[in-house]
Amino acid sequence: QVQLVESGGGLVQAGDSLRVSCVVSGRTSNNYAMAWFRQTPGKEREFVAGITWSSGVTNYADFVKGRFTISRDNAKNTVYLQMNSLKPEDTAVYYCAAENGFHSIFRVTTETRRYEYWGQGTQVTVSS
Repeated sequence: QVQLVESGGGLVQAGDSLRVSCVVSGRTSNNYAMAWFRQTPGKEREFVAGITWSSGVTNYADFVKGRFTISRDNAKNTVYLQMNSLKPEDTAVYYCAAENGFHSIFRVTTETRRYEYWGQGTQVTVSS
C-alpha cells in the first residue's frame, strides 16, 4: 500500500518562496506518476504539477509555469514542489498524489480521478 505524507506548508508573504515535500512509502516499482494538486474551500481540486518517477517527464498547470518546479529524489523517496514568486491566489491545501500503471512511465495526467493514492495535505497561505 502506497502512503504519501506531505510537509513544508506554512504562512509566507507574497513574493516569497516555499518548498513542500511528499515522502512516498510502499512503492514497489518506478511505474508511478507523482503530482501535486491544490484545493480551496468551495472549489474543486486542481492539478498543479506532476512528474513521472522513472523518466522525469514533467507537466505543469499554466498558472504555475515559470514559478513552480517539481522534482523527485529517488534515494529519499521524496517528491518536492519548489514554489517561487508566490501570490495570494496560491493559498490552498496542497495534496500529493500518485498514479500507478504503464502509462505513468511516459506521461503525467491532470485528471484527479486517475490518481489512486493521496496524502493528507499541507496548508500553504500567502499573505498580501
